[in-house]
Amino acid sequence: MAGLAAPTTATAAPGAGGAAPAPTVEERRLDGEVPQEILRRSGFAAVAPAFARGLGRADSYREARAVVAREGAALWRRAVDRVQGRGPARGDLSRDDDRPLYWARLGMTRELRTWEPGFGLGERQRAALLTELERTSRGQADLRLPRGHRDGHGGHGKGVKRVLLTGFDPFTLDRDVRISNPSGAVALALDGTVIDTPDGPARVETAVFPVRWADFAQGTVERALRPYLPRVDLFTTVSQGRVGRFDVERTNGAWRGGFPDNDNVSRTETVPVADPASQPQWTTTTLPYAAITAADTGRFPVYDNTAVTEIPAGGDEPVVRPDGPTPGSTAREGGGGNYLSNEIAYRATLLRDRLGLHGTLPGGHVHTPVLQFGTGNTDPATGAVTDPEFVRNRLDIVAQARAIVAVAVSAPGTDRG
Repeated sequence: MAGLAAPTTATAAPGAGGAAPAPTVEERRLDGEVPQEILRRSGFAAVAPAFARGLGRADSYREARAVVAREGAALWRRAVDRVQGRGPARGDLSRDDDRPLYWARLGMTRELRTWEPGFGLGERQRAALLTELERTSRGQADLRLPRGHRDGHGGHGKGVKRVLLTGFDPFTLDRDVRISNPSGAVALALDGTVIDTPDGPARVETAVFPVRWADFAQGTVERALRPYLPRVDLFTTVSQGRVGRFDVERTNGAWRGGFPDNDNVSRTETVPVADPASQPQWTTTTLPYAAITAADTGRFPVYDNTAVTEIPAGGDEPVVRPDGPTPGSTAREGGGGNYLSNEIAYRATLLRDRLGLHGTLPGGHVHTPVLQFGTGNTDPATGAVTDPEFVRNRLDIVAQARAIVAVAVSAPGTDRG
């Protein structure tokens, strides 16, 4: 496999630290022509081999952890810089593309997962290294909010609003491996930027999350967001939703509907959270949805989506409710469905509520339009990895998401600093 084959520099004699795990379903997609082309045309093809050489020089778990933290953070910064126009593009793939980060990260996790070092590496240590690589390469260790607190006291942060935004990896890759996720592109484009609003500047910090049920069950969302929600003026989770429209999702449900994730794993169950005894069936947005939907933010219409699917109190069959859940009902779909976009919205807003911030912190979920390829480039088997209409659509979605954030953070009731 060109560019991402496991190099000998990172491999010791078999058995030196126990047998290394096999690559995951998600990592095995790297062998395809499309991922390799995306890596090559963005200048990211050398990322995983360089990471493997660094691992090969590590003589201890401590040294390996330092390599992982350094190179994971460097990948995130490199991806942000490329999207935001800093430094050379190192390829002809448009700079707004989120996919180089995704495929380069998978190259790194595969190298780390299959690495056989010359020192003993236990299963828990390898898992800790993988967690650190995920955290650093997704921007979750790089959330740099202006100093200060929500009440505006704290010097440097005063007068600068603080926004936290999250995006997602590409998904449904077995359907079309070329897929890009506009929410990931939004995160890369907005990270560390300052948006001018009628009420003054707003600093945006971003991170991206995997499309894997297991990571969410293990608390990745709560670990990443808990330190920051008390310090921000607004947060929004973002994902790809419906064709041709943005949606502000009014209600989120505590149900996993079973759609396969990027490892082709399905889960159909109540969303697993800490303290399930106090877990509500529904959480609600506190984003200023009326202001967002009334504003002219771009070419796509923006809707206040109030529909859910529930099992009514005393019932046993799901019912669609256009105006939201009824008292005592059991969730089957939030406004954003019952996949991981609904779940990140549910988890983030539940965390908001458990931190006592429901009445003071605007936050919720925004679905972007589906990012579509251009006319004549819709066949996954024969289509090109990019085209002018595809790039235009992604740029327009990113620009409109930025405008939605500007409206949301300056809407009445969101001034907290």
